[in-house]
Amino acid sequence: MPSDRNAPVPAPAASPLTARLRILATTDVHSHVLGYNYYADQERDDIGLARVATLIAQARAEAPDSLLFDNGDFLQGNPLGDFAMQQVLTPDSGPHPALIAMNHLGYDAATLGNHEFNFGLERLMAALKAARFPVVTANVTCRQPTAPLLPPWCLLRHELTGSDGQRHAIRIGVIGFVPPQIVQWDRNVLEGRVETQDILASAAAQVPELRAAGADIVIALAHSGLGPADAGFNAEHAATDLARFPGIDAIIAGHSHLPFPGPGYPVAPGMDLKRGLVFGRPVVLPGHYASHLGVIDLDLAHDPRRGWQVTKGHAHLRPSAGISPDPSLTAAVAADHAAILTHIRRPAGQTAVALHSYFATITPSAVLDVVAEAQASYVRHQLRDQPEADLPLLSAASPFKAGGRGGPGNYTDIPAGPLALRNIADLYIYPNTIAVLKLSGAEIADWLENATGIYREIAPGSRDTPLIDEDFPSYNHDHILGLSYRIDLSQPARYDRHGALVHPGARRIQDLCHQGQPVRPGQTFLLATNSYRAAGCGGYLAARPERMVPERLVDVGHAMIRDILLRHFASPPATASQTTSFSFLPLPGTSVTFDTAPEATRHLAEVAHLHPEPLGTTPEGFARFRLHL
Repeated sequence: MPSDRNAPVPAPAASPLTARLRILATTDVHSHVLGYNYYADQERDDIGLARVATLIAQARAEAPDSLLFDNGDFLQGNPLGDFAMQQVLTPDSGPHPALIAMNHLGYDAATLGNHEFNFGLERLMAALKAARFPVVTANVTCRQPTAPLLPPWCLLRHELTGSDGQRHAIRIGVIGFVPPQIVQWDRNVLEGRVETQDILASAAAQVPELRAAGADIVIALAHSGLGPADAGFNAEHAATDLARFPGIDAIIAGHSHLPFPGPGYPVAPGMDLKRGLVFGRPVVLPGHYASHLGVIDLDLAHDPRRGWQVTKGHAHLRPSAGISPDPSLTAAVAADHAAILTHIRRPAGQTAVALHSYFATITPSAVLDVVAEAQASYVRHQLRDQPEADLPLLSAASPFKAGGRGGPGNYTDIPAGPLALRNIADLYIYPNTIAVLKLSGAEIADWLENATGIYREIAPGSRDTPLIDEDFPSYNHDHILGLSYRIDLSQPARYDRHGALVHPGARRIQDLCHQGQPVRPGQTFLLATNSYRAAGCGGYLAARPERMVPERLVDVGHAMIRDILLRHFASPPATASQTTSFSFLPLPGTSVTFDTAPEATRHLAEVAHLHPEPLGTTPEGFARFRLHL
């Protein structure tokens, strides 16, 4: 059949409209606007938002269609931020330095971290008034009246350049989540005021609403770590499960301080460390203290009916170590930086001994004794006319800076001699208040059983087993001033790090005594601790509201300043009833390994009874020692 020469020629299929959107992210900055260690009063070249600012400028130059988000824990974390939060309700206070920096950099949105709540709702909301960007949190509501504390999500209207060279509108939904445990961790300022919801349940309720409001894509700001899949209801680390949630296109995770993706991250099912994917979704967790900038690149395609959709994405990190700080951001916070330096350099007393935390997890520590004695001194004063004044008083403290994920620089090291306010801040880095509990001798023994969960089970006769369980945070490892005891490492931990009883027959704590006498199970004690621990955090389940002894709230740091100034010196308490004394039960022929900072070699005499042998330096920069039990 002859062809129809007059038939119309089909038009070539139109190329689909595509574009690329770049997401830039920070998390857990903890007020490290500048690369400065205020505790040591010296510069650092591996952290700080001023260095990340340089990376942001570079990333924006590469991809003009970029948005910048923060994932929480930006208001608290060092003297610069903590002092600003303490002053935020005073008439002459200015914007928080972190918010000055974030406004300067042009953040598009942020969510809250758990530490934003440390100072109470009034200070939090007052500080946030300075933010020139939306702050969203989907799983926190006020109880009176029942309403969101902040908007659960926001819808950003943006224009990006398509493959046709034209500018096109896109609507980007941003939703935020915080660990639901904040109501426990900060019970002293949040109880009865806010409620939290499970992260996944909140996503199920809010993401469809965000989509219905017109969001083409949805970015989740999840101040939550990459925990195990199917972590369960109210999981603290829920970002892994969130990655499988329908309707979310990319996730900025945080809270755990573990950089993702990266070669050192522990691989789990569903993770692609090369492309930064978790169950196929791009995810980034940009470290902490502005150690990294997170970058997520999303390839988009436009459907005339459904709008823009993500076709592919990948994520990576850019470290700030060695990057030159942005001079304009440095100048923006220069006045706040100078003011806090003047403040932290003020004299605050004397210490008769060196105060360091290099061995604070394995031997009695002057650092912890000073903190514990300050707590006890304050409680004695407060309860002097109360019926509880005649009860024996103990005091618990834990090492906040003992290496771990913070690296070999994460230790306290204060030489003997004059103390400045920065040293007090270094001894106690969190804004906790003092709390008092009335506990039985049996509960005190269990308290210590919980604390010894930091140690691995050591088989008698074994060689070079790592002593410390890296998954057990040192800030949950309490020492109790006023007690003596020995620890049987050959037994398994009675409790896991969440306080669950896992080995009912195990008892690591042996020979528990107070003032030289065995502690009786039915004996009654007062235990001075902090508000975080008194809320049961760290698995200390004996810390219940009905065990609290009412007393006036005071910041632990302020109590330490008062105690040191009143006594004119800081040294380990001198009487037997006011010291901490513990040791490991001998395990002949058994050795373990222990990692600490290289500077710890100056203090090896303190662990001479463990016969330390140097084994070199780990890839992370820790000094490794063999200890003989």
